Amino acid sequence: MAKPMTKTQLVAALAEEMEADKKTANTALESIINIITKEVSAGGAVTLPGVGKIYCRERPARMVRNPATGEQMPKDADKVVKMTIAKALKDSVNG
Repeated sequence: MAKPMTKTQLVAALAEEMEADKKTANTALESIINIITKEVSAGGAVTLPGVGKIYCRERPARMVRNPATGEQMPKDADKVVKMTIAKALKDSVNG
């Protein structure tokens, strides 16, 4: 399995794709990240066409097990960020 692309590599690839400098590409990437963060934090969802949908889901309170002691303990309700991958991306990876 290949190493994950770093932010620096992503900015460089984005700059090349946009035919712009790295500073502009970094600003674009930071803006997209900020928009996604604000929307998902507010309980909304963001669809990235061809990539997938990022959304927040609430998990109910539940009982969990401490792996060190085996003791059951309650865990409060919380929120988790989820991502559903687009069919187009799945097909391009598997095809």
